[in-house]
Amino acid sequence: MRRRDTQPDVADGTVLSHPFSAAADRKDGSHSIFRRCGFVSALVTALSLLGGASLAPAQWNGRAVLGGQERRSVESVPYASPLEVLPSLDGSLLYVLCQGSEEIRVLDAASYAVIGKIPVGRVPRGFSLSPDGSRLFVANTWDDTLSVIDTKALAVVATWKVGAEPSSVVEDREGKRLFVANRISSDVAVLDAATGAEEKRLLAGRGASYLTMSPDGAKIYATHVYPNLSPHRTAPESEITVIDARRAVVTERIPLHGIAGVFHTAFSADGRLGAVAQYHPKNLVPLAHLEHGGAFEDTLTVFGADVGKTVEVPIDELERYASQPFGVAIAPDKSRIYVTSGGSELVTVIDVPRLLAYLRAHPASFVQDLSASAHYVAARIAVGMNPRGLALTRDGRRLFVANRLDDTLSVIDTRTNRVTVTIKLDGPTKVSAIRHGEQYFYSARQSFQGQIGCASCHIDSTFDGLTWDLEPDGFGRDIVDNKMLEGVKDTEPYKWNGGNPNLPTECGPRTEKYFWRSEQWDNLTLTDLTIYVRDMPTRLNRWKLPGYELTPAQERGKAIFERAVDKFGKPIPESNRCSYCHSGPKGTNQKLFDVGTKKATDNGALLKSPPLTEIAQTAPYLHDGSARTLEEIWTVFNPEDKHGRTNDLTKDELNDLIEYLRTR
Repeated sequence: MRRRDTQPDVADGTVLSHPFSAAADRKDGSHSIFRRCGFVSALVTALSLLGGASLAPAQWNGRAVLGGQERRSVESVPYASPLEVLPSLDGSLLYVLCQGSEEIRVLDAASYAVIGKIPVGRVPRGFSLSPDGSRLFVANTWDDTLSVIDTKALAVVATWKVGAEPSSVVEDREGKRLFVANRISSDVAVLDAATGAEEKRLLAGRGASYLTMSPDGAKIYATHVYPNLSPHRTAPESEITVIDARRAVVTERIPLHGIAGVFHTAFSADGRLGAVAQYHPKNLVPLAHLEHGGAFEDTLTVFGADVGKTVEVPIDELERYASQPFGVAIAPDKSRIYVTSGGSELVTVIDVPRLLAYLRAHPASFVQDLSASAHYVAARIAVGMNPRGLALTRDGRRLFVANRLDDTLSVIDTRTNRVTVTIKLDGPTKVSAIRHGEQYFYSARQSFQGQIGCASCHIDSTFDGLTWDLEPDGFGRDIVDNKMLEGVKDTEPYKWNGGNPNLPTECGPRTEKYFWRSEQWDNLTLTDLTIYVRDMPTRLNRWKLPGYELTPAQERGKAIFERAVDKFGKPIPESNRCSYCHSGPKGTNQKLFDVGTKKATDNGALLKSPPLTEIAQTAPYLHDGSARTLEEIWTVFNPEDKHGRTNDLTKDELNDLIEYLRTR
């Protein structure tokens, strides 16, 4: 698909250079993987001199030379990073959730002038208005709070503790209850809307994140970003969890077979058509040539009375992919569905009558048919970088799109399917090193036909809960579990077999050759991408007590983790002690071991001791994802006691060990 390199500016309609063009201007002509080996060595040296401490966002504001490479001096850069946008009920205001600056910005919907900036909690992810529009609720993921904003005073009037990584929130029509999706605890909390007191929790899908209320207010639909745990090397399984809003109970779980990564849901005004944005990974076959079908399909599931059943609908087209679908909106007259694709930097416009006609004419599944979308996709509109949330005006004539990674909002005229205004939010005008790396991390433009980006597998810079058959080790060989990226800095070597010595190799030549099918990275872009990955902070550990003291169970588990003698008085060799292989602040001594988990598909038995960072969140486990739970690591896959001495432990003692590991 041809890529947009320019976009109009709100001030005078002139053309601005796309932020990626700066990288293109800095290319040194050295595209060969083999010619770049010397640069990788220089980059490793540069990163080591930058130090082990986490880097603040770095801006090019000076010149320095290291190993023949020009590098950046660093300073803090406060980006807005708009993630979601929402008009007020009367249409006079725009509320913009700015994740980077951790605030809600309020804009005049006619002039786009900033009326106010309201600070909220850490890393906000979702927000919604109360039915009467008097309150705005904001879910703050990294401090587990809700901010309650008075929309007349434009101020936070209450902050309530809730859940584990609350990611979205809706209030029922009566104003009695709030429903909050919690990503880490994979549930929906039900709160008293007046006091914030929690009434109960409802089990949702793994990584519960996005809530949408039906137009009649009777039901709430919850989606989740990680697949539910299923047997090893089977298709991922996800769901739409349907909640009765009045009774606050789960009434249905709509299955989404083969789906891993489910995001926003939207409904038509009459409630007869629903659509949800999702990823359909092809992780059960070797990730071979992207030109032979790719690694992902980007799809919608449509459902409701107009459809009669749930149907998965591809929005990709050969050479016109819609990587990383996220936000969905349906026109008031039900004529169009709008879908943002963060990796492809576009909004896909679907003609609903044509779609419904195609569904009636094709009752069998057509999800893998890349010619299907041409029958119902009316337009693909280029917008800003990493478009995420979107919202229509009440009359449906304007569509607002939040472009997270260039601090803009695109305003689309839905009658012409053109961007008429690009609203630049206040903030830095220069692109920092980390920002530049993040832009490339989320973009699919460098892959073959623009199909995938780093964020396709590392959702929100984390992981995807899937296992993959990557080509470098041979087809059907070395099945690997996808790792969490947070805290990856200083845990080299990389890959499960330790085959990549550093992040520049992991992110550079390996990625280009086997994933992108092209040689795209220029030296400075690879540097920035590596710095971005190294800079990822680690979120709050919800299994630790506030003062970081341990519970009695965790203390008992710590003693088992550190023991040198088993229950029968027999010494445990140092190389078989938990505390030896998983030593250090991140729980890895960075060495290779044979822990007895080699499978028939593995090329070797030696595996790198993985970090324990965020281990409670990252199931499945082991190098190939064959253990669905931490308990299975030792009850199913450690018969010879090569993965620590654990066969002498009782179930209660094993539970204590797991409780301790969750605190790491």
